[in-house]
Amino acid sequence: MLNKVEIQVDNNTIPKEDLKAHIKQKSNLRILGFIKFHLGLYNLSSPKHENGWFKRIGEAPVIYEEYQARQSIDQMNVYLRNKGYYNAIISDTIIYNPRKPKVDQTFRIKPGKPYTIRNLDYDISDKDVKKLVLADSVKQLIKVNHLFDVDILNAERNRITRMLRNKGYYQFSEDYISYLADSSFYNKQVDLTLKIEDANPETTTFEPHRKFKVGKYIVNSEFIPTHVQAKTIGTPDTIYEGNYAFLYKKKPNYKPVLFKNLNRIPDSTYFCLENVEKTYRALNRLRQFKMININFSEVDSMSSSKESMLNCNFQLSPLPRQNVSVEVEGTNSSGNFGVAGNLNVQHRNIFRGAEVLDFKVRGAVERQQKVGGSKSLDFNTRELGLESTITFPKFLSPLKRNRPFGFQIPQTELSIGYNYQHRPDYTRTISNFRFGYNWKSSALITQTFNVLDFNYVKLSAFDEDFIQSLEDYYIKTSFTDHLISATNYTWTYNNQNLNRAGDYRFLKVSLESAGNLLDLYSLLIDKSKSTEVDTTTNEPFSYYQVLNTRFAQYLKADLEYRYNYRFDEYNTIVTRAFLGIGLPFGNFDVLPFEKKYFAGGANGIRAWQVRSLGPGSYAAPSSSYPNQLSDIKLEGNAEYRFQLVPVVEGALFIDAGNIWAINSKDTREGAVFKFNNFYNQIAVGTGLGLRFDFDYFLFRLDLGMKLRDPSLEEGRRWIPGSHKITGDTFNLSFAIGYPF
Repeated sequence: MLNKVEIQVDNNTIPKEDLKAHIKQKSNLRILGFIKFHLGLYNLSSPKHENGWFKRIGEAPVIYEEYQARQSIDQMNVYLRNKGYYNAIISDTIIYNPRKPKVDQTFRIKPGKPYTIRNLDYDISDKDVKKLVLADSVKQLIKVNHLFDVDILNAERNRITRMLRNKGYYQFSEDYISYLADSSFYNKQVDLTLKIEDANPETTTFEPHRKFKVGKYIVNSEFIPTHVQAKTIGTPDTIYEGNYAFLYKKKPNYKPVLFKNLNRIPDSTYFCLENVEKTYRALNRLRQFKMININFSEVDSMSSSKESMLNCNFQLSPLPRQNVSVEVEGTNSSGNFGVAGNLNVQHRNIFRGAEVLDFKVRGAVERQQKVGGSKSLDFNTRELGLESTITFPKFLSPLKRNRPFGFQIPQTELSIGYNYQHRPDYTRTISNFRFGYNWKSSALITQTFNVLDFNYVKLSAFDEDFIQSLEDYYIKTSFTDHLISATNYTWTYNNQNLNRAGDYRFLKVSLESAGNLLDLYSLLIDKSKSTEVDTTTNEPFSYYQVLNTRFAQYLKADLEYRYNYRFDEYNTIVTRAFLGIGLPFGNFDVLPFEKKYFAGGANGIRAWQVRSLGPGSYAAPSSSYPNQLSDIKLEGNAEYRFQLVPVVEGALFIDAGNIWAINSKDTREGAVFKFNNFYNQIAVGTGLGLRFDFDYFLFRLDLGMKLRDPSLEEGRRWIPGSHKITGDTFNLSFAIGYPF
């Protein structure tokens, strides 16, 4: 049996991972680097059953084959030659263990001196094409004195082809580009010539490549594929506006100006592939069409225009304009189970400009556990909400800007809603209004800017135990009626490819400011202030009110980074770091409770129940509700995920972090963040979990164990070895989806 395969390379610049991809025979999969779990499953099956269940979900032992080793050497030689190493020597060594019996295989690679590029010349018969290629040479991928790498040569062919197609050469393809490499008289150096043929290399007569312009645009927003169209009756009518023709039946379903504004193809004088792709993405972002096809047809060269012309055809098959759905769902808010129902009504084209109207009615009940209290299954949290959102496929602004910008068409969202929530500790109503934009500035970057995010929060019906648990006035203040008028911005980078598993990075930066404009307005009109006495300091303080309610004033910033590293198809490690800070000031010296941070729960430090950790080294009374909130959050997570059997995935994780108060008025002992001591207040938890992947959703079960509890006495915060392991040391979380 093949036990282990190893690669040793003399040259550190050659990636071992790339070489491993060319090995034909690999050893059995391992979990944690040494456990052959899937082989063990296979061996559990009875030899009498050729197609037993354990054999189907497990992995058969990999039996060493010399032929496969030879194939691996051949494939690695091909790879090395493509990278410029034409004199590589590859040998393999087999270490045989007769007791097992197993073999360890080692490939030793001596790549030798690579071929490099000495000179790069161009052989281009078309002068216009040559001028463009030379002008763009600063972006060329082929570098003199660099490796003679076939992959780079092919990438350069692709780059030049795309550049020329962006300059009007609609018919140009990579087939016109070839290379001549001369290494006859040089010591492992190559004189390279990049050749571009004329438009018709089969003839002896020179024929230049043609540049095309787009003359007409034919838009069919009710396109029906040919095999369906045969069953329909009638010929579409046409509206002509300039060089646009809009086809429709009965009456136009979209305003012509919509497609004129979305179409980026006219942004350039000549045909430009990049503008075609921008137009396609803009149409796709509308969420209006189940099929989008943009194609071009050449106009007869004998036409009155001497230039080469194209007609552009938009073939768009629309989705149903209206949709009504009813959803019943199980919910999980960091370990608290519930059930919810949604009624969703959607209109995809309400004003004939591809505006999307979403109206939602939501009702939910949920069970909130009380720390140290009864494990009753009563659904003691109730919610009823209404929300209406309309999305415009353009940038709505007093400034006239109808054309899309950036990588993709922007969207303007206008939302209004009302939500009633009853919790065991209080009842609140939230009225909200939001106006903002979101857009993609590149394929990997998404940006959101909410100009106004208005929330009016009214609290009532406080539970007496909860009120008593709020020991100081500073904390109680955040649980009063308040108004939030905020502006926020979010920048997100995500290079995850949903169609292909692999490594990816995720970075999210959020900034929010609230109350500053209301404060300036109150100051300018000389608005009178209300006055109260701080029961902690016995000093009076004053504040402005709007709509007879004190408004919040704060600055808030969040930073989140994730990195996913995939060892192979069965083993992945994911890491996450989060830092968040909220700074209240001015009119409201405490963050509103819904803007505060919390720790613990299924998506945080999983050894603690949600909102039961911190802040700092503060130890909340065991009988209080889990409602620990504060102004600063620092958290780090690492999770190793491994495939066990089809559908079931295992995980080992470690979480660390805490929350802290930023204001010294918070009198909870140990709650305030201090640079010289915060690291002593880091909580640490570990655990293991199971993930059940049913394709359309992933159900997650995590068992967390406390390793370090900052609420314990200093010197004895590490639980193993210092404290007895009890049921309170563990926390079981259920959730939908991955934690990060």
